[in-house]
Amino acid sequence: MIMELEDLEEARLTALDVMKAQKLKVARAYNKRVKQKNLAEGSLVWKAVLPLGKKDPRYGKWSPNWEGPFQIHKVLKGGAYWLKSLNGELHPRKINGIYLKPYYPTVWEARDSSASTFA
Repeated sequence: MIMELEDLEEARLTALDVMKAQKLKVARAYNKRVKQKNLAEGSLVWKAVLPLGKKDPRYGKWSPNWEGPFQIHKVLKGGAYWLKSLNGELHPRKINGIYLKPYYPTVWEARDSSASTFA
C-alpha cells in the first residue's frame, strides 16, 4: 500500500512536469505569431465597438465593427492607451491595444487635406 502511494506521488510529479513543458510550448508557439503594436502618442487609430451588445440592431450583421478615428492621448503600461476624439474629448476609459488598429486616411481624405493646404 505504501509503495502504491509513493508511485502515485511520483506519477503526479511527472504529470506536473509534462504540463509545465506543454504550457511553455504553447506560449512559445503563440508568441511567435503575435505582432507587437507600436502605436505612439498622437497617432490615429480605430477602436473596436465594445461590447458586442452596443451594435445597432437595425443594421444586424452589417453594423460597423470599428469606430473612429481617435487620437492616442497617452501610452500606458501593459499595452493600454488613453484615447481622445479628434475634437479633443478624452475617452472615459483606457483601452487595451488589442482593441485598436492603425487608422490610415482614405484617398479622398488625403486629397481633401492637400486641397485645403493650397487654398
